[in-house]
Amino acid sequence: MSAAPGPESPAYRVWALPGMPEVRPGDDLVKLVVDAAGAPDLPGLADGDVLIVTSKIVSKAEGRVVQAEDREGAIDAETVRVVARRGPARIVESRHGFVMAAAGVDASNTPAGTILLLPEDPDLSARRIREGLADTLGVDVGVVVTDTFGRPWRTGQTDVAIGAAGVRVLEDLRGGVDSFGNQLGVTVTAVGDELAAAGELVKGKAAGLPVAVVRGLGRHLDDGPEVSARALVRDAASDMFRLGTSEAVREAVALRRTVREFTDDPVDGDAVRRAVASAVTAPAPHHTTPWRFVLLETEESRTRLLDAMREQWIADLRRDGKSEQSIAKRVRRGDVLRNAPYLVVPCLVMDGSHAYPDARRAGAEREMFVVANGAGIQNFLVALAGERLGSAWVSSTMFCRDVVRDVLELPGDWDPMGAVAVGHAAGAPRARPPRDASAFVVTR
Repeated sequence: MSAAPGPESPAYRVWALPGMPEVRPGDDLVKLVVDAAGAPDLPGLADGDVLIVTSKIVSKAEGRVVQAEDREGAIDAETVRVVARRGPARIVESRHGFVMAAAGVDASNTPAGTILLLPEDPDLSARRIREGLADTLGVDVGVVVTDTFGRPWRTGQTDVAIGAAGVRVLEDLRGGVDSFGNQLGVTVTAVGDELAAAGELVKGKAAGLPVAVVRGLGRHLDDGPEVSARALVRDAASDMFRLGTSEAVREAVALRRTVREFTDDPVDGDAVRRAVASAVTAPAPHHTTPWRFVLLETEESRTRLLDAMREQWIADLRRDGKSEQSIAKRVRRGDVLRNAPYLVVPCLVMDGSHAYPDARRAGAEREMFVVANGAGIQNFLVALAGERLGSAWVSSTMFCRDVVRDVLELPGDWDPMGAVAVGHAAGAPRARPPRDASAFVVTR
């Protein structure tokens, strides 16, 4: 038998409270806990203990029970955002801010024909239990209300804190040093979740033991009124993985907006190259690769191209008989390219195309390649949006291809297909007008 930890060895003890009856709406949870903790063979509750309470008994006591046939409606009512959907299964953001399966609506450990919702306010529930134990037993304990979550990138489930009172749920170690003297820059320990998981190890899902006590970790107790399990919820701005795959694709497509005003912030060339890598996954005829992307990363290269294009544009407009005032107004439309910190000229290359002797098939062949090139450009614009870069596709290089090929020293069979202004948006784009998709659909 191994020796017990010495006085200098960090240690804690955790045990479940047997004897808890089936909880029903209106039951006094504090009284049930006091009775169970006071059993003769248990050490009772003491200052510094942390009570780990399964949310299901809190929900039952608070009457958060609905009929099972209303499950889908109950999930809808508890959901503010669908994160991912796989068949009938839904991962959602609940109105509490938790990202979890089915908004926590659960049919386990509840009478047949009923389902449980999460507590209305798990932090408030935890405070009530804590205050009730202080009034009844005179003890200063922390309380953590828990529920079971699946985890990204990890198989299996674990209990986490969804409500807390009297417990500092996060321990911020940033600014400290490790045992080698290295400064800790990102370490913030999720104490609330670790306590929840420790309690789950002795409670168990099917053992009828919904409450556990952790002793020896009183250093994590905190009397501050701001203590809340909500501190464990990552906000949207810092959540890098807040969407499922199909949802992320849809949002990325919708995120692509034409941006015409940019800040002076530099553009990460590697981000643009990653967008090009996405662009060239577009479908193309005959297993060809009809895309080329010319990256203009210096101000000199951008100015040289745009100056030459402007001269050609002015010459064309003068031949059209436009007034100098009209010409100046039209030329100003090109400012979106001139003011952008980064330009990309996508080009169409017909290598691998089939030759046909008649105009009908030859025209269709080119159109196939143009469609493929457009698909690549759309991929590129969407990928830029995913990189949090704004963009605007402008067709102007298509109207002076010889000039563009000459200035950029491109092969004669490269056809410029517009230009893409790239940069950081100077402001939020205007709201996109709603479009009814059914207006664009014909069914046969």
